[in-house]
Amino acid sequence: NCSIVLKTLHFITRPLSDEEGNFSLAYIITIHKDLEMFVKLLRAIYMPQNIYCIHVDEKSPEDYKAAVQNIVNCFENIFISSKRENVVYAGFSRLQADINCMRDLVHSKIQWNYVINLCGQDYPIKTNKDIIQYIKSKWNGKNMTPGVVQPLHMKHRTQVSYREHVNSGMSYVYPTKNIKAKPPHNLTIYFGSAYYILTKEFVEFTLTDARAKDLLEWSRDTYSPDEHYWVTLNRLNG
Repeated sequence: NCSIVLKTLHFITRPLSDEEGNFSLAYIITIHKDLEMFVKLLRAIYMPQNIYCIHVDEKSPEDYKAAVQNIVNCFENIFISSKRENVVYAGFSRLQADINCMRDLVHSKIQWNYVINLCGQDYPIKTNKDIIQYIKSKWNGKNMTPGVVQPLHMKHRTQVSYREHVNSGMSYVYPTKNIKAKPPHNLTIYFGSAYYILTKEFVEFTLTDARAKDLLEWSRDTYSPDEHYWVTLNRLNG
């Protein structure tokens, strides 16, 4: 019952300030377990002017998927990703899950300014207004995806080809003996966090630019590509 969900969980139903109402954020949340934790996270970051894409792991139990769908159905600005992945930790599928949500978000009617990605075990320590003011303070028009040139001890992640083993009991990434070709377009690989705050313009760039597409394809058999993909693209001139 949606009215009970909104009332008992105390979801915020109107913008708390003009500043927030005029600055919409998009969220990508990848989840696979702990429904109660997901609901607490969603309630904490929910604002009616924002938009939320939820990626539910394809391997999750059917009753979990159904429960998430029931919650999502109560909100016009929350939806489940149109394409779901069998997500493997440190695998390409984790990066693909974010990209699936991005493809959905760029076609949204809500004109969002930035996108933030989270996992189901995250929880905010700042308010929606705090986050917006921080973005505006020194990051206006810029991405937050910090990183460094690929360190020597990380070279193995992109030097050999990796494969995903997907199993209902245990899924993992394992190395092969195949040596990978150098990155496309002579790109310098940077390493950073898999988590980011990105402008809408940058998201549209990553979904359409030839270099971004080629890097994505090259990253398909690397280890934890979400830790190099965004930060490498962010370092491109222009």
